[in-house]
Amino acid sequence: MSSGPFQLFTDGASRGNPGQAGAGVVLRGPDGGIVCCGKKFLGVCTNNEAEYRALNMGLETALKQKYRALEIYLDSELVVRQLEGIYKIKNARLSELSKESKRLLSFLDSYSIRHIPREKNAAADKLANEAIDDHLSSAPA
Repeated sequence: MSSGPFQLFTDGASRGNPGQAGAGVVLRGPDGGIVCCGKKFLGVCTNNEAEYRALNMGLETALKQKYRALEIYLDSELVVRQLEGIYKIKNARLSELSKESKRLLSFLDSYSIRHIPREKNAAADKLANEAIDDHLSSAPA
């Protein structure tokens, strides 16, 4: 396994805010190649809850694979700034999700978290929306 950092791209989507939500995760190796992808239907939650839940899903995935050096990319400026301590967390649910993110981050040897434009996070966004679409298409009418 390469010693360079892996790249974790995560995205949460919510239709309605709160509404039907999904999470998408793309993990790339040090060479930029996709190592794994994941998506999960989250039920009903807000877009910010979905963003945190997607991040936590991605961190759990990386930790299970024993990837301990991560460059983390999200298109949610709110989540990035809250984790950096720049924005205060006023919502109790987001506070709990943030605590879980910080707990998972504590298991890494090194990491950085960066806000990126939405168009640079297209693969994770696609997976988050697919998770919602898959659920809605399989739900009984």
